[in-house]
Amino acid sequence: MKQLLLGYALFALYSVIAVYVFYLIIMLLSHKRIIRIIKGSKYARYRELSGSEQVPPVSILVPSYNEELTIIESLRSLLNLGYPSYEVIVINDGSKDATLQVLIDEFGLLPKANYAMGETLEAKPIRGVYHNPRYPKLYVVDKENGGKADALNVGINVSHYPLVATIDADSLLEKDALIRLASVYMEKPEETIAIGGNVRVANGCKIENGCVTEVNLPRKLLPMFQNIEYLKSFLAGRIGWSAINGLIIVSGAFGLFRKDYLVKVDGYRDGFPGEDMNIIIKLHKYMMDNDLPYRIAYCPDAVCWTQAPESLRILQSQRKRWSRGNIKNIFKYSSMMFVPKYRAVGLLSMPYTLIFETLGPYLRMTGYLALLGYVSLGMADYRMMLLIIGVSMLVEILFSCGALLIEEIAFRRYPKFKDLVKMMFYSVLMTLGYNQINVYWKILGHIDYIRNDDSWGVMVRTSWKHEPAEPKAKAAIPSQPANNQTV
Repeated sequence: MKQLLLGYALFALYSVIAVYVFYLIIMLLSHKRIIRIIKGSKYARYRELSGSEQVPPVSILVPSYNEELTIIESLRSLLNLGYPSYEVIVINDGSKDATLQVLIDEFGLLPKANYAMGETLEAKPIRGVYHNPRYPKLYVVDKENGGKADALNVGINVSHYPLVATIDADSLLEKDALIRLASVYMEKPEETIAIGGNVRVANGCKIENGCVTEVNLPRKLLPMFQNIEYLKSFLAGRIGWSAINGLIIVSGAFGLFRKDYLVKVDGYRDGFPGEDMNIIIKLHKYMMDNDLPYRIAYCPDAVCWTQAPESLRILQSQRKRWSRGNIKNIFKYSSMMFVPKYRAVGLLSMPYTLIFETLGPYLRMTGYLALLGYVSLGMADYRMMLLIIGVSMLVEILFSCGALLIEEIAFRRYPKFKDLVKMMFYSVLMTLGYNQINVYWKILGHIDYIRNDDSWGVMVRTSWKHEPAEPKAKAAIPSQPANNQTV
């Protein structure tokens, strides 16, 4: 029995290491790609484009549900982007708090008697559209509650422009973020159908008038762990996946899309908590089914700052939702896996996600349980036990360090040496419990999937302001010249 338990523990360990070896290859691709990104950043073509008439106009969609604490600062960020022509469409998805009233009061919005619907994606009815000519770029759509996917479909329907960007209502864009995405799009506009931006944790940063004016590491433990996770995912992972056109998720927090292809795949699908993953897999499938040349790119220097959960309860809810979305999307499009027609997506990205995200938690959890059972039977070989645990931890730490290396070489958003040391310390610390509880949350998400639970879960927003707003806060967003647009 002891040998059986030890054998299974070793099998689980080797299986996890095999997956990580593949992830190492993706990370190496990211490191190789980062050289090109650094050169492109130094060239800074986006600066030339910021005032160019050749830059395509963009409709920015902001789905919002109970966002009264964060929506104004987010809009300050969006209304002051360095971009030639764009509009911001806030979709109030039947909020139960004062989100709509806060927007009306802040911007002096009035109902529009007439508005046009450019597309006909299926969505819940619109209650009204609000606008103020003093802020010609801003439109607020009030609709019945239907979920994030439904709200995005409404935004697509009322948008004017051929490109749409999606951003979460609790996020802030850097002033040059959108033009950086546009510069990537303009490299191959005929083939580029979606581009993902880089999402970073804003907890601990100094925020003024919708802008991150001082970058700091999170002060609390959970956001700090998430900060390292985001660096691993967005720098060590997505750069490499995009290099082989195998990216199967563009974060809902910040992405840019060609509207015509969103419409061709019938927009976002309701009932999928991972709507950002679902839309990308649908786009991949459509393009390859129709034998169309395309790419889904990633731009790591287009930065969006977001709030990370600061409590275990909210973080658990988020991770269960992510896990449920992953497994639901992978099973929905399982027919694409191991089919040469679907190239990197079908042969690499989706099988990797199935093994790492779906089966991985069970391998790790049962491996730990087998190891505990082996120890509980007595006369355990502690050297073997420590070796298994040590190798598992070392692999996690190495990947965290790989992501930190990319951050240090290419971006240096945390220029202080003590910040780098601190992140390395927390990379080690998170292997002692945090990673294990994440495995547990993923399994809970799978249980929710089996129970057909599609609820969004608990999510609590925190105001960006550390101090009470001053009476003159409204003046921070200058009114803009009218451009005679009609929704």
